[in-house]
Amino acid sequence: MRPFVLCAILSLVMTGCAPAPAKPTVGSSHAAVDGPGLRPDATAAVDGLAFAQAHCAGCHNVAGGQASPNSGAPRFEAIANTRGLTDDTLKAWLRDSHNYPGQMDFEIDAKRIDELAAYMLTLKSPDYRPAIQ
Repeated sequence: MRPFVLCAILSLVMTGCAPAPAKPTVGSSHAAVDGPGLRPDATAAVDGLAFAQAHCAGCHNVAGGQASPNSGAPRFEAIANTRGLTDDTLKAWLRDSHNYPGQMDFEIDAKRIDELAAYMLTLKSPDYRPAIQ
């Protein structure tokens, strides 16, 4: 339910925003929303979803439910529901998780890590059950 609400908020907010650049960069300072009515953590989560859709969705399922396009890439929902995961451990993992193999060799800007973590933590659910392997 949370991803649906977040997507709905993003859709509503984006209708009033200027179009995003045609080719965003991993560390760009473009914010997906500029909504004064949103809490800072909600704004970060919305920006994190936009970043995930632009930069991560080619390999990962970023919204939950289905398998990732790349079978070796974990779903964001599965990552968020890893036992013992906290905001700090997620941010550390995001800083270091893309240093191998070559096709994943990129760094994520620190601000984007904060936003991505804020979004990913919205996927955390006490009712989460991992997919049967």
